[in-house]
Amino acid sequence: MPIAYLLDLEGTLYTDQGVIPGAPEAIAALRGRGTRFRCVSNTTTRTRAALAARLAGYGYDIPASDILTPVSAAVAHCRTHGLNRVVAYVREAALEDLTGLEVLPRGEAGYHGQVVTPDAILVGDLGDAWTFAVMQEAFTHVVAGAEILALSRDRYFSRESRLTLDAGAFVAGLEYATGRTAMVLGKPSATFFQMARATFHDSDEVIMVGDDLWSDIQGAQRAGLRAWLVRTGKFQEHVLRDSGVTPDRIIDSVVEVGSEK
Repeated sequence: MPIAYLLDLEGTLYTDQGVIPGAPEAIAALRGRGTRFRCVSNTTTRTRAALAARLAGYGYDIPASDILTPVSAAVAHCRTHGLNRVVAYVREAALEDLTGLEVLPRGEAGYHGQVVTPDAILVGDLGDAWTFAVMQEAFTHVVAGAEILALSRDRYFSRESRLTLDAGAFVAGLEYATGRTAMVLGKPSATFFQMARATFHDSDEVIMVGDDLWSDIQGAQRAGLRAWLVRTGKFQEHVLRDSGVTPDRIIDSVVEVGSEK
């Protein structure tokens, strides 16, 4: 059975310290053998085009069309379910990928001087821009009827050699405060993995490769895929030991994927 791969980006192909040594050559080897792969990322801070450019800067040859993100998944979901007006709690750079949706401005002043309830709010990574006022605004929209679409439910990521709080904490806070359940559109949702799986041949065995125990490994396994954990990025031995998550395989880095036959 042919094997195809879903490859996480940050922590797997590169970190904030730079490229994973040997990884561009390993991915080039996959392509040279005709092995199919896609890149999947929970980032909401960059467009797919920007991610492709960043990868190119690290020596990868991966086009934007081979990258799947929660923002692109959100657009597909909103179009399917008639959610046309949204407020997006993501950084400005990611808004470019929300083509086809009416993105209302953030801020309680409303839309053209009027208070307008969006059909949905998109919750992603705002970094230091997450404040009480922003959470209050998002809370107000949800109480008024907006759906919560979580672009990520990640707990934390690695930044400048420390673990940094991710969007999952703010998603959980909104759920707790409103009594509503968010629809997760990025990893670890089965919907996201099924969307990624659909880009391969039906006969392919698909393996997820990543550094996040919950979003990458547990999420993929719950969606019926195999999952390999890399010892790069946010990997920590004690977290693995205490997590209750059992990867199908643990590898030192994505370089080992490139050597698979």
